[in-house]
Amino acid sequence: MIAGRLLIVEDDDAIATGLALNLKLAGYSTLIARDGDDALHQIESEDFGLVLLDINLPKRNGLEVLSTLRAADNLVPVIVLSARDGEYDKVAALRLGADDYVTKPFALAELLARIEAVLRRVAHVTPAPVPVPAASETELAFDDIAIDLVQRLVLRAGQDVKLTHLEFELLVFFVRHPSQVFSRTQLFNLVWGQSAGSVRTVDNFVGQLRKRFEINPEQPRHFITVRGSGYRFDP
Repeated sequence: MIAGRLLIVEDDDAIATGLALNLKLAGYSTLIARDGDDALHQIESEDFGLVLLDINLPKRNGLEVLSTLRAADNLVPVIVLSARDGEYDKVAALRLGADDYVTKPFALAELLARIEAVLRRVAHVTPAPVPVPAASETELAFDDIAIDLVQRLVLRAGQDVKLTHLEFELLVFFVRHPSQVFSRTQLFNLVWGQSAGSVRTVDNFVGQLRKRFEINPEQPRHFITVRGSGYRFDP
């Protein structure tokens, strides 16, 4: 994945051209897609470090593009850009696997900061050959789940489980802090640092982890709701 190359998916020529120019000045290489079908074609044809995805697009809207990508296990980082600031759209985008959501109009400095934050989160840093870290520093496990922190891989009973970057970060945080109760606000701030929408989206991400790792998501054994307080992870 090329960290510096971004795909701008935006049908408004003025916005797309302006974003491309400003991102170039900030050191990024960019390409532009004008509609949802073009976006999917370009993402399938080339590796991008990040996608800036508008919701209102011709042919296929941004949420449909995002859903198609995640259904195909394509975890390219996506920041959704939208003139719609309703909670429903933010929740829908994040639930589908967006890494962040920015409402138009936005300040360029804020968008650049969000891009940098997402790229930092998803960067794979190659560890130094020496000293070799202990297994406990690179691997986590519970039940039949194995988590490789270096390669950011999750296996359930030996089968690969595809997670978005935000889901992976929440899973690792929970497993590293067993039997501790955290409020939504604590999880939001400690895991993502103010970059995942709103505090209420924590509920959606916990729900996604339950679907992937609980035998019965309606009666979870690991990701427990503590009424009036927040959530607790039980190994």
